Amino acid sequence: MVATWDPAADGVLRLPSGRLVRGRGLRRPLPAGPLPTFALYLLGHEPPAVAWESRWVRWPDYRLPSDRAAAADALREAWARAADERVEIACAGGRGRTGTALACLAVLDGVSGREAVAYVRAHYDRRAVETPWQRRFVARFRPADV
Repeated sequence: MVATWDPAADGVLRLPSGRLVRGRGLRRPLPAGPLPTFALYLLGHEPPAVAWESRWVRWPDYRLPSDRAAAADALREAWARAADERVEIACAGGRGRTGTALACLAVLDGVSGREAVAYVRAHYDRRAVETPWQRRFVARFRPADV
């Protein structure tokens, strides 16, 4: 079993179940401390290679995922792995797409779709989930076959 994140570390979101997930912006330097064991990168272009296992979801800035079914599958994988791994969710800035994905993880963790954006804004970044369509995506996100 791999240790998870330090709950006090920058960008770490504690979900209601106790799972810890780190959100971050890739434009900023990699934070000090342990490396992720798995990362989900939400970008409009393929991310550079990293030394840990990762998955890429094509997700243009200020938009929604290009393939919503693939995004939902990747989010379910990230949520499941966060039970005992250091999972990182990241986009370029760390707020819009990352916040949207973190809010979807909160839905998978039992927070209602109507409350998930507020949860992430309260516990991760007050400016997370930047657009109306990102908020709507979270509100309609369903935890199918978690």
